[in-house]
Amino acid sequence: MSERIIGMQQWFETPPGRYLHAWEQQAFDAAVADVFGYHALQLGLPELEALRMNRIPHHWMGLQQGEHPRERNYHLVADSHALPFEANSLDLVVLPHSLELSADPHATLREVERVLVPEGRVVISGLNPASLWGLRQRRARLLQRLGVGQLFLPEAGEFIGYRRLRDWLRLLNFEVETGRFGCWRPALSTDKWLARYEWMDAVGERWWPIFGAVYFVVAIKRVRGMRLMGSPLRRRAKIATAPVPLANRGQSVHQREETP
Repeated sequence: MSERIIGMQQWFETPPGRYLHAWEQQAFDAAVADVFGYHALQLGLPELEALRMNRIPHHWMGLQQGEHPRERNYHLVADSHALPFEANSLDLVVLPHSLELSADPHATLREVERVLVPEGRVVISGLNPASLWGLRQRRARLLQRLGVGQLFLPEAGEFIGYRRLRDWLRLLNFEVETGRFGCWRPALSTDKWLARYEWMDAVGERWWPIFGAVYFVVAIKRVRGMRLMGSPLRRRAKIATAPVPLANRGQSVHQREETP
């Protein structure tokens, strides 16, 4: 596990890694800015500050072995299959490539569902195996079996397809709120050549969105049969200030005036 994480961290320092990091940082900033509550957790990859624009007061950083914490968050070393939080205790969980780094991504999602409050949100990013980057990675793995070639993307286990992830979320009673793709430039290894294909980001988003190198999903935990209601104290206060007694008081004064 730690070798996979170190590989991902090192890859973010390469030209395509920086390109991907910049897109994902903007996507996370926009997705979490208006999510409110009391506790939020980022699971893995502290290099990506996925909660920096979120205003929830308590931010937690779940680290795996080999990762280093950032001072601005509470941090803990945690197994993604057994998070040290009570059920229904977190309002927001962000998973930047965390499922790719997990030995059992479905178990990680089940644990996220357990700790999230009803109507809580999970935000997930992952590398898209159906993209040009994914195709180059598969080709490189085939060549490596022959003893040649080098991987373009980090060694992070089997990538999870976008539709497969949506099916997993649906089975766990999550409702996908938004799903999008990003980074349509070819699988190139230098800043110079990536810059030459900058125009492909605008064209790809319009004409072939599902082939972006990365996908980004926001899902809400739904609980069947549950209906959120307002505070009982507020309802009692409203009933206590009803105007009915004013009419009765006016009638009593009129009757006293007619009494001899």
